[in-house]
Amino acid sequence: MGKYGYYVIVNCKNWGISVLEPNGSIFVRYMRMKRFTLVLLGVLVIGTVFSQKELAMPPIPQVRLLHHENIINSLNSLAKLQVTRNDTLNRSINRTVRVTVNNMRASVELNNTLDNNGKFKWLRGINEMLTSFISGYNARVIKGMLLPSLVKAYDDAMRIDLSGHSIAGVIADHEPEIGNILVDNYALKENKGIPEARDVLVLKACQRDPTNCLQILTKYPNNSYADSLIILSAFRDQEELYKFASAPTALAKRIQSIDHPLVKAIAKMANMKTGRMYFPFLDELYQGKLRMDSITPLLAKDSTGEYYSLLVKTRIRYAERMQHGDTPMAAQVLTNKLRSKAIELYINEINALHDENNLNVRFRRLEGLTPEELYYLAVLSEEEIYTSSFVSGVYPRIMSRLKNSKSDSLLELVHNDYYKKFVKMCAAYNTLDNFLDKMDKSTAQSLMKNFVTGLENTRTLEDAVDVADSYGSIYNADIRKLILDEVGHRLELSKQQRNRRGQTIYHLLNTIFLSMDSSSKVDVSAELGINPIYFMPNKLLKDTSGRIVMQQFFYGDKDGSTVYNAFISRFKNANWKITYKPMWTEVRSVKGAPVTIYSNLPLDEKKELDEASQDSLIAYLADHEQEPSVVIHRGHSYYLKTTISKLAPSAKVILLGSCGGYQMLNSVLEIAPGAHIISSKQVGTGIINQGLINVISETLRQGKDLNWPALWGNLESRFSGSAKEKFDDYVPPYKNLGAIFITAYNNAN
Repeated sequence: MGKYGYYVIVNCKNWGISVLEPNGSIFVRYMRMKRFTLVLLGVLVIGTVFSQKELAMPPIPQVRLLHHENIINSLNSLAKLQVTRNDTLNRSINRTVRVTVNNMRASVELNNTLDNNGKFKWLRGINEMLTSFISGYNARVIKGMLLPSLVKAYDDAMRIDLSGHSIAGVIADHEPEIGNILVDNYALKENKGIPEARDVLVLKACQRDPTNCLQILTKYPNNSYADSLIILSAFRDQEELYKFASAPTALAKRIQSIDHPLVKAIAKMANMKTGRMYFPFLDELYQGKLRMDSITPLLAKDSTGEYYSLLVKTRIRYAERMQHGDTPMAAQVLTNKLRSKAIELYINEINALHDENNLNVRFRRLEGLTPEELYYLAVLSEEEIYTSSFVSGVYPRIMSRLKNSKSDSLLELVHNDYYKKFVKMCAAYNTLDNFLDKMDKSTAQSLMKNFVTGLENTRTLEDAVDVADSYGSIYNADIRKLILDEVGHRLELSKQQRNRRGQTIYHLLNTIFLSMDSSSKVDVSAELGINPIYFMPNKLLKDTSGRIVMQQFFYGDKDGSTVYNAFISRFKNANWKITYKPMWTEVRSVKGAPVTIYSNLPLDEKKELDEASQDSLIAYLADHEQEPSVVIHRGHSYYLKTTISKLAPSAKVILLGSCGGYQMLNSVLEIAPGAHIISSKQVGTGIINQGLINVISETLRQGKDLNWPALWGNLESRFSGSAKEKFDDYVPPYKNLGAIFITAYNNAN
């Protein structure tokens, strides 16, 4: 039996729980029944009743006649309910219920051991059982097919109670909805098995909804099955148990009292002020691979990076275990802590020094970090890391600290953990060719094949979107062909396996990738049933008054005023009228098609006046029912999240004029599905952003559609030198493959 007095056995296949109690008896508790099982049970109950004869009703005394009439009225009300979609089955259920209930009425009247009050009690209980079902059914808290089972269960419970025994077994044998009606029934509430039955119902509730088990137990901390359920919860979700163990509740005290090594470890940390710092290492602490006293000294040296280093080493060990199918406990907690420390200790500092020209000064914080530690800085801070921080800081230091090793040795060091994310980032920041060139050709080919496999097996679209984004950033013709061939191969496999999700994902990727080759003559819009991606019709950008509204987000740092003034200067001509407001400016076309460009003033960011000016403009637009269809972000990448948080869902063309805007496509499309997005994979610059705004606004003022390939070709000819290099990192809407994939996938589902 073991030192803890019980064992918990989980039947995952049937979602059942068996508890081996301290006395050694096995009590197999409730197993959740599927719908077809409920139907079968209902049919069996009906068949059982048909094999019984309806008892002759004895004469009913006038004093109890009203109770019998109440039951008959309830039976008539039940007959009017359509408890199933099958009329024949409904009639069978009604006959079954009527026979059983009438037999119960007769048995009450024929029972010579019951006095008048006893018969009143049971007649009232029978009717209450029926009315409870009617109200529960109408409230959709009990299924109609459970009606015959409920009536049969009540009949059994009545007989058991009259014999002086516990009805807990009846509760255990039926669905919780039936048990709840029985334990609350007027005639059964004094049964000696009610306390045990209520405990069983709590157990059933936890079995049915295991993710909310601890929340359920907060109401019943003294439940007889609480210890077993808490232990199960400890193995299911350590983070959740930690939260409940640290709360000032009776359940927390119950958790603290349990003598089980995992529960004790979690409870101990939950009671410590620094428990959250130990909790990421729970799995190895539980297995005895780490000791808390070995972690404690590192907490005092947190700022030196030693704690971060331990997080990295532990994550790498977890990655190796996960490669072999093992799932370390609290692995996501460790990853979250690793991410927060990477950003807190390193990314924030090197990002903040983005204006520092001396790279040795800017990236001094990265000195002493191993390639693995630098790797996790990158892959876990994708949305926070600046382009220059990756391209000029983290990536070259990873490569140099590998020394003479080939680049794939980096992935071996981390057991391929997050390798798809790293490949995607390298592609987005134009370092993928460099990374692949530093390994054997066969290894590079194998890596890129694996990059596009298993996309159908993930819970999200993140990996598939990463593949789509990366393809548009790969310039090596051999690698592009290899990816396209592998996508085609995976599409055929998905068809053979009849994997619908795989077919959808790989069909979309295959079509999108083929459309990138002009010789294939694939019209991606027609093939995938989405809006045109090569042009944005002028008419789609107009509001109900026929005007096109554009909105720009400016920020109040030292670059903000310069960029804003350059914008205003460009529109000081006869085609436009500029109106200055206290918090924003309005640039309105006076010739050609009606176009208005609203821009908030880049006021002092330190006093958050720039955000105040943005909010003031947004309120003005809302009050005047003006919905921007073109939105432009005019700030550094660290302001981009603010712009996205205020993005108008009406936006159909979005210019992310900042460093690394390419990384934020998913967030943008969640707010403005199907929007055409222009973004930069690396450094966004004012001169290019202004060039884009000039061309877009002038094209719209002339009443023309935005033809992206033509517009892009026109702009490309205007830039040269370093400006041309930076322009090449801008991605037009028709080449934003991740955005196209998301739009097409949503359209296909």
